[in-house]
Amino acid sequence: MPFTLQGVCYLSVPMPSTRKRNQTGHLNGFHPMRVNLRRSFNAAKPSLARNALMAIYASGAHRMAPKAFAGVGVIFMLHRVCENTQAGFAPNRILEITPEFLESVIGHVRERGYTCVSLDEAVTRIIAGETAEKFAVFTLDDGYLDNLTVAAPIFTRHNVPFTVYLATSLPDETAELWWVALERIIAKEKSLTVAFPEGAETFSTQSDLEKYAAWESIYWRLRALGETALRTEIRRLAAKHDLNMKDITRELAMSWDEVRALASTPFASVEAHTANHIAMAHLSDDEARGEIAAGVARHEMELGSYPRHFSYPYGDPTSASDRDFEIATEFGFRSATTTRKGLIQPHHADRLARLPRLSLNGDYQDLRLLDVLLSGLPFALAKAAGSSEID
Repeated sequence: MPFTLQGVCYLSVPMPSTRKRNQTGHLNGFHPMRVNLRRSFNAAKPSLARNALMAIYASGAHRMAPKAFAGVGVIFMLHRVCENTQAGFAPNRILEITPEFLESVIGHVRERGYTCVSLDEAVTRIIAGETAEKFAVFTLDDGYLDNLTVAAPIFTRHNVPFTVYLATSLPDETAELWWVALERIIAKEKSLTVAFPEGAETFSTQSDLEKYAAWESIYWRLRALGETALRTEIRRLAAKHDLNMKDITRELAMSWDEVRALASTPFASVEAHTANHIAMAHLSDDEARGEIAAGVARHEMELGSYPRHFSYPYGDPTSASDRDFEIATEFGFRSATTTRKGLIQPHHADRLARLPRLSLNGDYQDLRLLDVLLSGLPFALAKAAGSSEID
């Protein structure tokens, strides 16, 4: 069950590179969280999940939930922190929160008695079984430029440690941010023909409603094919519709100079997220190990240190399996995080290679929803119902 948060207040820091960056491009990131009742991507219609969370808030049930549901802490998952584009069609907006919302979340969790700590400190507390005070950890996936220019100044000003999980293909400029490419293709076209294994299918994409319907169908069907087939088709679509995927990466991702600037920022740590942001569960044992090893090698070469923590690309149950948790453990990481939903509980001391996170989702930027989620009640209910998305 996802949730969201949001705000405004653009902040910047000096750029180590003189390259010009387009800050108004469409958002990016990955992994629209799936729920049993698939969420509507139509921004004009509140999702069923959001309505359910608001119903819990209105009832006050979350205030009566057993304290144990809230666990010992929370690891927040973010992707991008940037201004709201207000675009009618923006399915990747779930991967963005505004600067103002980030600041409001920091203040809100502190008011609720959480201590903002580094990921490393949180793992130490989990292992030691410390429960005296709840902790909050902020993590950002992939390696987007706004993590440096927008998010870092906010965290620094509020003395909040944060972690960026870096997929090294982003600063290497070889990353394929295919979810951004798909959004931009649908956004600019009036129709779109996609080659699925069962045959080509043409989608009308004239209105925002049609664009969202096309996205919903194309995105999940391509995801089901696996990374190789998915990326092959996105490359074909990009070529056909005159979209340069390398330009998207250069626009949205940090360069290595910018990664180094981030790593030197007070309170920041840069950790591992594979080389090419490929779902490990779709790879052979050797390929999965190779993805981590390649990312670690580039990390060491460019930053001069071995990463201590890891995050699985996509991170949902179909993208990161028990086998992948074992492989990550082989690399000696202190922890590894998923996108499975949940709060940190004492039993996670024995599950450090598969820690759950709470996504700050751009469609749920509302502190009332955050309170409901921090109560742990929605996760307890979903887990009791047998959801594999909850850990």
